[in-house]
Amino acid sequence: MPIKWLPSLHEPGPVRMWRIQYALAACFAVALAGLAVLCVVALVLLHHPSLPRSNVISVHDTVGVAQLVFASVAGAGALVALVVAYRRQRVAEVATRVDKERWESTAASDRLRVFNERFTAIATQLGDEKPAVRLAGVHAMAGLADDWAENRQTCVDVLCACLRLPYGPAPRANAGARDRAAYQADREVRHTIIRLIGAHLRPDAAWSWESLNFDFTGVVFDGGDFSDARFSGGFVRFDDASFVSGEVSFSGAEFSGGSVSFLGAEFSGSRVSFSRAKLSGGEVYFGGELFGPGAVFSGGKVDFEGAEFSGGRVSFNGAVFSGGEVYFFHTEFCGSHVRFHRSEFSGGRVSFNGAGFSGGEVRFSEARFSGGNVDFADVGFEGGNVSFSSALFSGGEVSFVGAEFTSGTVSFRGNRYSGGKVGFIPGVWSRPPEFDFDLEHPPPGVTLPSDALLRELESLD
Repeated sequence: MPIKWLPSLHEPGPVRMWRIQYALAACFAVALAGLAVLCVVALVLLHHPSLPRSNVISVHDTVGVAQLVFASVAGAGALVALVVAYRRQRVAEVATRVDKERWESTAASDRLRVFNERFTAIATQLGDEKPAVRLAGVHAMAGLADDWAENRQTCVDVLCACLRLPYGPAPRANAGARDRAAYQADREVRHTIIRLIGAHLRPDAAWSWESLNFDFTGVVFDGGDFSDARFSGGFVRFDDASFVSGEVSFSGAEFSGGSVSFLGAEFSGSRVSFSRAKLSGGEVYFGGELFGPGAVFSGGKVDFEGAEFSGGRVSFNGAVFSGGEVYFFHTEFCGSHVRFHRSEFSGGRVSFNGAGFSGGEVRFSEARFSGGNVDFADVGFEGGNVSFSSALFSGGEVSFVGAEFTSGTVSFRGNRYSGGKVGFIPGVWSRPPEFDFDLEHPPPGVTLPSDALLRELESLD
């Protein structure tokens, strides 16, 4: 009967071993065949000598025959012993392997049990009323995520869920000491979570979380540091998040894979920095595309100074710039597909001062410039395709003074459907942008609206 063993916990299989009688018969057959081959080879080498014949058996011959018999018996016994020893060794190896797998299975089960117990205890800490206990739970959950690779995502999901819990505004100056203390304690717990997540996304992190998913949907940010973070996989959602105060930094962050979404996010009071950020792959959404509303920039300051859009896709489609300040100072658009389709510039200040458009495709098609100040001064259009097709310039100040058009294409054409016919809608450029070149002789690569509309624009001066 064959011996059974378990090569794995889920795939049992037999030990591949012949029955003893079959093994012995095979070994003897091989031995006899080998002996016959050796005899034939010896006879060939000796040129087939003839053996002397005698009718009398001498004592010497009798002794030789006895020695041959004893040698044969001893060889057979040794062969049997060898086969038995091999089978015993084989059975011992299988038994050792089974014991090892059982031990490993028990150890893995014990390890999983310990992790589950730690997770339950830490989750209880995070729900405690005392801020100090919750703060200890935050650090413990981050440590468990580092130790428990198989469920690291689950631990991070719990930390993100803590941030999504309701978080009220700062208490008023006349609020009681208890209310102020409770708010400060809650704020400290939340900022610790953000700090730990940011630390695990940097290149020097002992345990990297950069390929995980992070859900910050609806989170209220009144500060946070994601500087030098690496977002290279998974998805990161800031949908409907509110940046209300303090400083939130994405300075030096790299978006090279996965998807990062700010759909419906509101920048209303924070200073949010994307300075020196690199968007070289994946997808970053500040605009709705087909998935949801665009981000709203209604206050505070958002800074993209020195950022580099060199690959992937970045969308500001449908974004609303209604207040505050948004700066694209010296931003490089050199390979990405950047969209401001149907974005609305109705207030505040948006500046592309010193930005460079040297590759890729940037579209402001059907954008609405109805208020505020939008500045393209000193921008270098040195390649790629930039389109303001069908953009509405009806208010505010839009300036291209000092911009350099050296290569690539920049289109201001605005053919749109009106009354079933293709033509320019009256008032598309009711308040035209400011250029420092002759509208009748634009630089190479710059395409302006029709001559009729240009004459209308000149009559407005």
